[in-house]
Amino acid sequence: MIERLELKNFTAFTDLALDFSPKVNVIIGENGTGKTHLLKAAYGLCDAQYFIEQKHPKGDYDLDVVLTTKLLRLFMPMDNKIGKMHCQGATGQASLGAIFSEPHDDELRATFSNNSKKLSVEAESKYGDFAKPVFIPTKEVLSLVKGMTDESHDQNTVELIFDDSYVDLANALMKAGHEDTEAKINLDPRFNTIVPQLVNLIGGRYQWENGGFCFQAGNYAEKASPNRTKAKAAQMYQDSTVTEFVATNGHLYSSGMTAEGFRKVGILHRLLSNGMLNPGTSGPLFWDEPESNMNPKLMKLLVEILLELSRNGQQIILATHDYVLLKWFDLLMDKGEGDHVRFHSLYRDADTSEIKVSSTDDYLKITPNPIDEAFGFLINQEIENDMGSLGK
Repeated sequence: MIERLELKNFTAFTDLALDFSPKVNVIIGENGTGKTHLLKAAYGLCDAQYFIEQKHPKGDYDLDVVLTTKLLRLFMPMDNKIGKMHCQGATGQASLGAIFSEPHDDELRATFSNNSKKLSVEAESKYGDFAKPVFIPTKEVLSLVKGMTDESHDQNTVELIFDDSYVDLANALMKAGHEDTEAKINLDPRFNTIVPQLVNLIGGRYQWENGGFCFQAGNYAEKASPNRTKAKAAQMYQDSTVTEFVATNGHLYSSGMTAEGFRKVGILHRLLSNGMLNPGTSGPLFWDEPESNMNPKLMKLLVEILLELSRNGQQIILATHDYVLLKWFDLLMDKGEGDHVRFHSLYRDADTSEIKVSSTDDYLKITPNPIDEAFGFLINQEIENDMGSLGK
C-alpha cells in the first residue's frame, strides 16, 4: 500500500506532502484544489511500482519511460508533453514521489523540468512486492467497456477520448470474465458479506453476455445446499446452507438501460468477483467521487461496504464533495472493529494561493471543511426562510 505522497511543483501543487491511512482516506476540498490530480499522481506511482513487481528481477525496462508514459496517459497535458505538468509560475524542478509501506518501505521518486521530454527517476524500488492498484473515475465505465475494448475500434481514437483511469478500469472489468462468483462467496467469508450486499443494494447483478455487460434483476439468498459444504474457511456458516443468486426473472437488460448510480455499484461488484479487488492482497483502491449520480439513500450501505473492505485489508483512497458520504464515514466508523478513517482537506492558502493539506483522524477537527460549511449554510438559510425576520 502507499504510505506517503510528496508533490513539488507538480500540476497545481507547489509543495505538498500527505500521509495516508492504511485503511480509509477521504479527500475533500473545493473545486480546483487538485483532488483528482492527487488521486491520479498517487495511482500513477502505484501502477509504476506494480510494473516493477511484474518485471523484477529482470530489470529489462526503462522506468523513466514507463512512468512518463503512464502520467501522460493519466493527465493528457497540452501537446502531450511532460513539461506541461510543471506547476505554472513555479521555479525549480518538479518532483513526485511515494513511499510504500512494509515489508520493504520502498520509495519511488521522479523529477522533471518545464521543458523535459520525460521524467528522471531518482529513487527506484529495489524490491518487487506490490499489487495492481485500481482507479474508479467519476463517470461510470461499465456501459462503455464494449466500445472501449472492441478489437474493431481504433485504439488511438479510444485513447484520445479516455485517459488511462478509464482505459485501465475497462481492462480490469474485462479480466477473468467467467469466474465462479458464488463459489467464492460460499468459500470466503470476506466476500460472503460484501458481494451479496452490493447486489441486493441495486436489486441485481451485472454480467458479461454477448459482448457487453447486461443487468439481471435478483438478489442473494440463503438456500438449502444439495451438497454439504466442507469449507473450513466458512465455519461461521451452517454446513446445510449456501448463498445463491436468485433471479427475479430471466430477462436481461443492457447496462446502458440501467441507472448510472447502479452501474457504479456494479463496477465494484465486478472487480470483487473477478479478483481485481481482493482485500488483503490487491493494491490501493482509488475512487473519484463515489457519490456521482448515486441516490443519497444508497450512501449508508456503500460506506458500510467500504469499511468492511478496509477491515479485510483493502486500502481505500477516495475524493468526495458529498456531505452525506462524508458524514456516514464519521457515524459508521467503529474503532472496536479496527476502523480507521483519515480525512484530508485540500485548501488554498489565503496569502500565497498555494494548495495546502490539513489531515486529521477526527471528523470534528477537519479544517477547513467546505462540505460541512456549505451544508450548515443551507440549513441556516432554510431556518431563516421558514422563520422570516425571527430567524435572523
